[in-house]
Amino acid sequence: MPDSNFIDYVRIFCKSGDGGNGSMHLHRAKYVAKGGPDGGDGGRGGHIILRGDKQLWTLIHLKYKKHIKAEDGGAGSGQLRTGKEGEDIILHVPLGTVAKDGETGEVIFEILKDGQEKILCPGGRGGKGNDFFKSATNQTPRYAQPGEPGVEGWFVLELKVLADVGLVGFPNAGKSTLLSVISAAKPKIADYAFTTLEPNLGIVNYYDNKSFVVADIPGIIEGAHEGKGIGLRFLRHIERNSMLLFLVPADSKDVLAEYRILVNELKQYNPELLDKQRVLAVSKCDMLDDELKAEIKKHLPRKIPTIFISSVAGEGIPQLKDLLWETLNKAQEE
Repeated sequence: MPDSNFIDYVRIFCKSGDGGNGSMHLHRAKYVAKGGPDGGDGGRGGHIILRGDKQLWTLIHLKYKKHIKAEDGGAGSGQLRTGKEGEDIILHVPLGTVAKDGETGEVIFEILKDGQEKILCPGGRGGKGNDFFKSATNQTPRYAQPGEPGVEGWFVLELKVLADVGLVGFPNAGKSTLLSVISAAKPKIADYAFTTLEPNLGIVNYYDNKSFVVADIPGIIEGAHEGKGIGLRFLRHIERNSMLLFLVPADSKDVLAEYRILVNELKQYNPELLDKQRVLAVSKCDMLDDELKAEIKKHLPRKIPTIFISSVAGEGIPQLKDLLWETLNKAQEE
């Protein structure tokens, strides 16, 4: 697969800063021969933090940044001086980024809002100076606490695209063409499988300055949940969508059978995807007459909204926007 600017998966090694050691120090001055303990605490090690940035759409800026280390905290010193805190490292990530443990695959947290910050690797706490340990029975402690080591390990960052509507269909179903018609997006369009190798986002303008976001996901093939085709690389993006728009071309051998294969692939990947609101659009309907449309409609699923459209001829596009807007609002109410 050719290199792409859309990177939705990176594996990085992170090491937060070690905490600074506490100071074991006794106060000494010209006229103070035996002063008490005045050792300061060590400074905290630097955190490694993820921050949501709505201006970013990809993880490409982290693709070649495999090892990230934060600064260690400074050691405490006499006169109760606390060590300097290690400088935090802030990694800006697109909204929809999921952080996982690189060894176990366990989800640690998700970044969903602009400016949201989560600590991926907390810095080690600074050690306490000997002044902290003084008491009525131990007035001159001659020991201090070492700083805690930072956290280190491999982590996986995955991007799940945030969009209102996810386009689901086989390669060449007309998803990219539809996106180019209903929005200002300019996805690559050609007559061969897997023209779309990465999700494309388009903002659809609706009435009264309202809008919603549609994501064109790379085409599904049978067995995608097992990794066939582009497989799991793109199925996770569908998880973020509020609703799903299934697109099946009118020249398909069996529209209902194709729709069922698509539904089954989503079910095998994550059954919760089928809880989302769905709309089925039969594309390329400009090649159908009314009689053929009526015949196909007899075999379409009855429990979900269906519509015939043609992106090239503009047929059914305004009605599709109305249907998507209505279904989106219904999904939000539920």
